[in-house]
Amino acid sequence: MTGRVTQIIRHPIKSHGREDIAQVRLTAGCTLPGDRIWAVAHEQSTVDGSRWAPCQNFTRGSKVEGLGAMQATLDAAFERVALEHPLLGKLDLNPDTEGQKLIDWTRPLIPENRAASARVVRAQEQGFTDSDFPSITLCNHASHRAVEQRIGHPLSIYRWRGNFWFDGLAPWEEFDWIDREVRIGTAIVIPRERTDRCLATHNNPDTGKRDANVLGALDSWGHRDFSVRAEVVQAGEISVGDGIGRA
Repeated sequence: MTGRVTQIIRHPIKSHGREDIAQVRLTAGCTLPGDRIWAVAHEQSTVDGSRWAPCQNFTRGSKVEGLGAMQATLDAAFERVALEHPLLGKLDLNPDTEGQKLIDWTRPLIPENRAASARVVRAQEQGFTDSDFPSITLCNHASHRAVEQRIGHPLSIYRWRGNFWFDGLAPWEEFDWIDREVRIGTAIVIPRERTDRCLATHNNPDTGKRDANVLGALDSWGHRDFSVRAEVVQAGEISVGDGIGRA
């Protein structure tokens, strides 16, 4: 059975904005191009970007709910990122050389009891995904609808901060793909693990406010997982509308 890709989403700066794109070329052993190239290290972190580091080192949505409402546009050619937030307005910057602009711009969002943002770091080996291997995330609309039914009202898919969204398959079918080849467009990936979730899923992507107990809804299935993290094993092109299913 084959589903269809409905959206492709990247996040140039980890936890700081999202961007829909129509197509992408995946490379074996790499993350989604343009996804989590940069991250914002907080004042208690020693991360410099030379190697992958876990999310605890960064300013992120589970600690700063207001970040959830940010949108981004990556100019890959010039390596600039344009950001927009309903409370902060707009910001355009080169994260490699103008990171302080982002730190100053987002300062009003940081709670007083949280570590302050300190510097923007660029990933030199792999994108700053939440897995210790270069991964992309595959998200199932049917599973999302199951969560909506538990919550009792519609939820934006942007809460999940995933890369590839697909429809046409059964709820939670993606969990059966672990360690099996999956074809997306002309690429082949192997999901390696389920994606464990945190409080960032409670953040409304329009307002940046926490307004839904998504983790509580997931608890009703006996887990707090949504989507799967996959390794790209065969390069290929993927466009919105392409098929996805077991290879």
